[in-house]
Amino acid sequence: MANQDGTVAGPTTNNRIPAGIWALGLVSMLMDISSEMIHALLPVYMVSVLGTSTFAVGIIEGIAEATASITKVFSGALSDWLGRRKFLAALGYGLAAITKPTFPLASSLDWLIAARFIDRVGKGIRGAPRDALVADIAPPELRGASFGLRQSLDTIGAFLGPLMAIGLMWVTADHFQTVFWIAVLPAFLSVGVLLFLVKEPERPRELRRVRMPLHRDELRRLGKSYWWVVAVAAVFTLARFSEAFLILKAQSIGMPIALVPLALVLMSLAYSLSAYPAGILSDKVDRFTILVIGLSLLVCADLVLAFTQSVVGAGLGVVLWGLHMGFTQGLLAKLIADTSPAELRGTAFGMFNLVTGVALLIASVIAGALWDFTGPRGTFLAGAGFAALTIMGLAAVRARLPAQGSI
Repeated sequence: MANQDGTVAGPTTNNRIPAGIWALGLVSMLMDISSEMIHALLPVYMVSVLGTSTFAVGIIEGIAEATASITKVFSGALSDWLGRRKFLAALGYGLAAITKPTFPLASSLDWLIAARFIDRVGKGIRGAPRDALVADIAPPELRGASFGLRQSLDTIGAFLGPLMAIGLMWVTADHFQTVFWIAVLPAFLSVGVLLFLVKEPERPRELRRVRMPLHRDELRRLGKSYWWVVAVAAVFTLARFSEAFLILKAQSIGMPIALVPLALVLMSLAYSLSAYPAGILSDKVDRFTILVIGLSLLVCADLVLAFTQSVVGAGLGVVLWGLHMGFTQGLLAKLIADTSPAELRGTAFGMFNLVTGVALLIASVIAGALWDFTGPRGTFLAGAGFAALTIMGLAAVRARLPAQGSI
């Protein structure tokens, strides 16, 4: 079926997405394979082998993600000042790759915290410039699909990584360090793909040069619609917490250590299968509706995970969690790209990630404390309650979200 502009709708959407988006998706996929092979085992390794408390896991995970978010502010602003994105993206991916060998070499919790911290700094350096690069490469009418595709490929890596970790833990008889060493390889391959297969588009000559991206006058240029999207995203992030608690839930119902990463496999599979279709949908229908669907899925996921004591029930909850991510993360990225000026997109993504990173830190610390004092049920019930409150809050600010086709 043809659209009014003569292009073909439906299944041919993939053919219209630029090759650079596919390449960036492959870069994300390879790095996620590496990262998730390690992170799928890290919470269990810290709790079971090193004797770390779940409260400490929550703090470590929250600080790690908040570190990445803070770094994104400066890397995003720097990419606007330079007028180039790829260099900073490559620097971030390269730093993450270089730090991967630290995980198998770490002999204490301090080393693991340092490795996790530096790895997240690398993520922070690459995040905002990469997202701005996606927005620069993608046609405006396909931004939702483009962000959804990159996110989908990213999360394919996120479920392949834990799946490989499971197989390798079985083959090596639960030898964590061997798995961590193998995870180093796809990280370096990811950097190679970025350097040789991703071409940054030329900066338009008429685009305004930004001298001080983080100056208050430039931040005002981002506009009210942008800041409302950031506010909505922050409240939404408070309603969820680190996926490390999905792994701990799987362990709490008696799953063998080698199979615990299946929680992330299922979550990421659901995420990857839903992110691209949800992205395509976000280019065509009301954005508020998609956000509400995503939050409703989170409420359902939390309720299932709060009360289930079976592997099947935990699997269902994890799948629902992945679906909520697929319906929301690409859409939020598209809204940031749509509401921010082209010359300030790096700064826009950086500020967005700073605010949501702080929210994730708060959510993860609260979740860790609740887990220690009330157990898994109290943690997930609190998440469900806050997600439900967020849905009600969204209804109040619906008119302030940018309407479909208004940008």
